[in-house]
Amino acid sequence: MDPQGTSHLTVVKKNISLRETVTQALRAAVISGEMKPGEVYSAPTLGKRFGVSPTPVREAMLDLAKEGLVISLPNKGFRVTEVSDEDLDEIAALRLLIEPPTVKEVTPLIDAVGLARLREMAADIVDYAGDSDLIGYTEADMKFHLAILEYSGNRRLVSLIADLRSHTRLLGLAPLAASGKLRDMALEHIELVDLIEAGKAEEAQELMKVHIGHVRSEWAQH
Repeated sequence: MDPQGTSHLTVVKKNISLRETVTQALRAAVISGEMKPGEVYSAPTLGKRFGVSPTPVREAMLDLAKEGLVISLPNKGFRVTEVSDEDLDEIAALRLLIEPPTVKEVTPLIDAVGLARLREMAADIVDYAGDSDLIGYTEADMKFHLAILEYSGNRRLVSLIADLRSHTRLLGLAPLAASGKLRDMALEHIELVDLIEAGKAEEAQELMKVHIGHVRSEWAQH
């Protein structure tokens, strides 16, 4: 769903159902701010934007309602849940407590295969930023961060961070993409992979702190 109302998810990915694909895209649209907090969206309207019928959209939105990302309004549609500055501060504080030390911990555990995978994911993030594809960027960014955290072997930790990220609203992404700054910030992902590959765990930890700071100070501006 770009500014012209088209979707980058016109083809169903292998081994992922249409409902799951639409759910992922809608979740990313909510997080990125392309679906505006407080606004009401109908399944038929969103279905036209995604090039699918209203049914998978309605099912996907019901999934997001269970996550607290939207509120179901009978006979109207779904309203995107608003997130306060206080909520965003709390989310950022929790991420800072968890992600930087975890990155430091897992740096020695990531092998060559893992590094190649992370580098490819980081490159995708930069490409999405350069194309101003906010939905693609948001999805790729989340997958990258969770892929690193998975090396901790702590499923609850990964689930917690995924949940926290889902409740963030990155309303500052669009102006950053328009100015070209988003691509510059996206390059931090490649820098992080470089630090991990070099075994510089403490430097990777510090970069993660800076990166999350960008999320709160610039990406999540109201």
